[in-house]
Amino acid sequence: MFFLPSNYRHPEFRRGALDSLAVAPGIAAWGLMTGVAMMNSGMGTTAALLMGLIVFAGSSQLAAIPLIVAGAPMWVVLATGFCVNLRFVVFSAHLRPYLVHLPLWQRLVSGYLTTDLTYVLFVKRFPRHSGEAAQSHSEQAYLAGNCCVTWICWVGCSVVGIALTNLVPTRWGLGFAGILALLGILYSLMSSRLRLMAAVVAGAAAVVCFALPFKLNILVGIAAAVALCLMLEEK
Repeated sequence: MFFLPSNYRHPEFRRGALDSLAVAPGIAAWGLMTGVAMMNSGMGTTAALLMGLIVFAGSSQLAAIPLIVAGAPMWVVLATGFCVNLRFVVFSAHLRPYLVHLPLWQRLVSGYLTTDLTYVLFVKRFPRHSGEAAQSHSEQAYLAGNCCVTWICWVGCSVVGIALTNLVPTRWGLGFAGILALLGILYSLMSSRLRLMAAVVAGAAAVVCFALPFKLNILVGIAAAVALCLMLEEK
């Protein structure tokens, strides 16, 4: 998908890139602070660069960094990253009809490059999958444009954060800009009473369970929202 020339020439590729550029400032700030956090935690420059270039997962990176520096067992680091990223199981289940026809390697690349913001922008642009070949091409082109800009922005700013660690204090809290960008998009998606209730329940459950280890409060919030929606749709 991401290496097919026809996708880069498709109008939806440009639209996906432009939509991603609209939230790029938040992604950039988040990536910058992640790079700074890696260096300030005591990680070496080489390790920080490798993590910034390979691990494309901001939340799990921030959760794993202090554990790695503290010398926590590898299983604890992996379990933490696993729990933080469990929300992508829900994302992948929703995206399955859109991507199931693609070869395995393309699905793996899509999974690696898909982020929270990418997912939200994609489902906002294509809320339904018709199965038609023309729409499938449009979906792939849009996702390619969106993911390319997001990856370049995140990785580039993470590297900049690593290089400019001493000039960007973590107390600035620039990483919160990424959360604000995500909240803005999520707010625009709450177009029905059911979606609004799901958002409220997910947020409330995550706050109530904030003390759980390994960021499990995120999983609890997702599970509560999914359970609510399933119950209400059955009525």
